Amino acid sequence: MDDIFQLNKGKLGFGLMRLPKDGSGKIDAKETASMVDKFIESGFTYFDTAYVYPGSEEIFKETIGTRHRRDSYTIASKLSGWALTDDFTPEKMFEEQLRRTGLDYFDFYLLHSIEKDHLPNYEKYDTWDFCQRLKKEGKIRHFGFSFHDTPELLDKLLTEHPETEFVQLQINYLDWTSPRVQSARIYEVARKHNKPIIIMEPVKGGLLSDLESTITEPFGDKTPASMALRFAAGLDGVLAVLSGMSTPEQVNENIRIFSNLEKLSSEEEKEIEEVRERIKNLQVIECTSCRYCTPGCPEKIVIPNVFRYLNEAAVRSDKEKAKKDYAAMIAEGKSGRASSCIRCGKCEKVCPQKLPIRTLLSTAEEKLCYTCFSKSN
Repeated sequence: MDDIFQLNKGKLGFGLMRLPKDGSGKIDAKETASMVDKFIESGFTYFDTAYVYPGSEEIFKETIGTRHRRDSYTIASKLSGWALTDDFTPEKMFEEQLRRTGLDYFDFYLLHSIEKDHLPNYEKYDTWDFCQRLKKEGKIRHFGFSFHDTPELLDKLLTEHPETEFVQLQINYLDWTSPRVQSARIYEVARKHNKPIIIMEPVKGGLLSDLESTITEPFGDKTPASMALRFAAGLDGVLAVLSGMSTPEQVNENIRIFSNLEKLSSEEEKEIEEVRERIKNLQVIECTSCRYCTPGCPEKIVIPNVFRYLNEAAVRSDKEKAKKDYAAMIAEGKSGRASSCIRCGKCEKVCPQKLPIRTLLSTAEEKLCYTCFSKSN
């Protein structure tokens, strides 16, 4: 596995899923190009995309693939098994990914978001063997999978598929002790099988970098983002820590953190524990804004936005702002109301976090209704 670690330079990875948008809602190519240029110029190489990230593989081609030498970066993409059909085979998806990115090979290639519900489709289309064929043909260098399920399933898969060279896992200090996500136990399984680890969601979709100051008081003058990223990067066996950077400021801060990376001290580990407990006591919704739930909602509810406003109302002192933002989103037609949920369950079937979305939405309207809030205050 040493060649994998040699291929990547620096532990910071650039996730191409939460890129800046322009006024029309499209990915801002100019700002993205500036951000990736800074990333590469600072000595980092790892980029991450996927077939189902809207516009992501195409923007990779426009801002990286056609503008930087092929040996100046490494790129990971993913085969999204739930999108496969008899008419849209793994071969067709892969060829489209090469076309989108303008590449003739990927450095890292993953089966995307392996979990119990997705597994049958991966097996139906023989994707494990397909990826091994790609590797033999030189179209991918290293094969792995990203994972959202139980430690037991991960252990089973790594036992049955020793050809797996690395795994991508959701790890952050909030999920570390979560009985639902079980990051610590999942990490231990990967270590038992001696698999290099790519960490995703180290700041949990931005949640851990954007907390009220009274919650992060134990951190002192250290930024919440730096503490979350250092927690993830300090674990043994980590190949890269992905950050879905959306602004130049985030790029600059992450480069600063990873250019002089320091493991957490024992005192800082205690600070992490204190902040974790404060977050849990506020019952924050552990949504990562992956937006897998949004396209299939028949009522056009932008669920991650609703949950973001609920979290802001919980962890910020200015609770009125979250309610106003929710009201504006509805008034501008950008989302259906939380109360319009018909409880079809499509969202819960694709949620990597296994959130009880229907239950959470059932109380969201009351908590975020700005007119109700105004009347009661």
